[in-house]
Amino acid sequence: MSELAVRQTSIPGLLEIDLVVHGDNRGWFKENYQRAKLEALGLPAFDPVQNNFSFNAEVGVTRGIHAEPWDKYISIGLGSAFAAIVDLREGETFGRLETFELTPAKAIFVPRGCGNSFQTLEANVLYTYLVNAHWSPDARYTFVNPFDPDLAVPWPIAREDAVLSDKDLAAPMLAGATPFT
Repeated sequence: MSELAVRQTSIPGLLEIDLVVHGDNRGWFKENYQRAKLEALGLPAFDPVQNNFSFNAEVGVTRGIHAEPWDKYISIGLGSAFAAIVDLREGETFGRLETFELTPAKAIFVPRGCGNSFQTLEANVLYTYLVNAHWSPDARYTFVNPFDPDLAVPWPIAREDAVLSDKDLAAPMLAGATPFT
């Protein structure tokens, strides 16, 4: 069992969170999000309005890189995933990359304008995230190709073995992306 902790990364506002997972012969339990405790450790005020789940049956499912106009609190309900977060906001950290291995014991807080992506490391991964604005088809998104050679994301599973959407494959490279404002 670890201790609840929140750490700043090299991307402003991107936080890495260690969660406490209690396990025994029945399985495990975790307190995934507890506002007062997390804010006391440095999580900014965050008022979730929507909870989303992404179930991924295969190893190597690769989603993203997508930046949206809301903050995200991301965690894993089952399995593990490699997460790559890219700062797509205008400014000196545009294009900066941070990576994480997400398990039920690790969460991340991704500020609006940072591109979120992940790749499943095992079958049957349940990826969940809270957001502080409702999804809208009219929202402004910034997309970047997850296999952009200039970003050089160190994906554990090679492109030829990854499962990707046509939309993600067609996303522009970082050099052609419009920064999030």
